[in-house]
Amino acid sequence: MGSISHVLPNPVRGEIAATLDGEPYCLCLTLGALAELEGVFAADDLMALATRFENGRMKSSEAIAVLGAGLRACGHDVANEDVAAMRVEGGAAGFVAIVARLLTATFSAAGDTSTAPEARLPGK
Repeated sequence: MGSISHVLPNPVRGEIAATLDGEPYCLCLTLGALAELEGVFAADDLMALATRFENGRMKSSEAIAVLGAGLRACGHDVANEDVAAMRVEGGAAGFVAIVARLLTATFSAAGDTSTAPEARLPGK
């Protein structure tokens, strides 16, 4: 699993930093990554995808797809199977936090998180 040296995120471009398996990574959902996720989530268009994320419920396999797309969009050579085997501080809650930050960075305008989708832990 290769990665590039770019780990300093540019928040203006919707990038975030995350530590996965003890290594720093940059993640971003580019238009190409969002197109990939439209297929994963069977969303008809970008608005349907955003609406899907707004409901705050996500399967672990879907979180893996979001993280994988975000990693690949920043140039990391990583398959979803590799993402599934990664570990983060905080366990499942740590993964949820990363996904939530990535979705917030992608769908909120210049730091405005009031309309960003929110990821929630099951039962909350």
